[in-house]
Amino acid sequence: MGFFGTIGHTFDLMKMSWRVLMKDRELILFPIFAGIALLLAIGIFAAVASTTGTLDRVDALTASQSTEEEVQAVDVVLTLGLYVTGYFIVIFFNAALIAAALERLRGGDPNVGSGLRAASTHLPQILGWALIAATVGLILQIARSRTDNFLGRIALSIVGGVWAYMTFFVVPMLVAEGIGPVTAIKRSGALFRRTWGQQAVSSFGFGLFYIVAGLVAFLPAAALFAISPIAGLFLGVLLVGLAFGTVQALEGVFKAALYEHSNGEVPQGFDRSTLTGAYRAR
Repeated sequence: MGFFGTIGHTFDLMKMSWRVLMKDRELILFPIFAGIALLLAIGIFAAVASTTGTLDRVDALTASQSTEEEVQAVDVVLTLGLYVTGYFIVIFFNAALIAAALERLRGGDPNVGSGLRAASTHLPQILGWALIAATVGLILQIARSRTDNFLGRIALSIVGGVWAYMTFFVVPMLVAEGIGPVTAIKRSGALFRRTWGQQAVSSFGFGLFYIVAGLVAFLPAAALFAISPIAGLFLGVLLVGLAFGTVQALEGVFKAALYEHSNGEVPQGFDRSTLTGAYRAR
């Protein structure tokens, strides 16, 4: 089956994921919680960095008014701490979302509390995966910043994309099986060969969803902004957060469903023939 067949099956799975999400709309709260927690973490680290002088030194480096020798150990520690903390927050709430989605797909009735409890029971695995993901992400970021060659940047983008696809099922494996992050990476990579088509097309499809959701949220906020800037800004933050939270929750349900099918299960709310056809699409 060709590319268009893969697109058709993937969008069918997205529609099924939407119907499942509408049964548990509270799953949308997990990405929103992650966003709020990220803002709080950034605020705390910024306050600490301000007192240590890190912000001033970073500003000087950015403006090319200083040298690398002026960077202090506390600057490195704070930067790495914020990086790992950000990854941990995103992964933790994503794990809670997927755990709740798996509960629904297995016939349960999840809520925010059950998802958070499931993620909390796997904190060591989540922290381990956050450290690995943050390290790889930081290495790729440093490599990009030091690469001026166009082909080199393309190569790094490809490496980053392959890494994202190969670790596609890591979080579901962490919360569903309780295995360590290294084992999860290996097993997720093994599934990559079977699901690469769905992963690539779903990334494209969800990318479109983010754009459409952002526009739908932006337009009414922009109209209100022309009348009352404060009210328009408040509405924009509210609607954009809700729109992106919805798409991210939908993406979590989609990933959970593919994971279930990869283990030979038929998740509730999904059609076996569509799932099987999607896996055969190449």
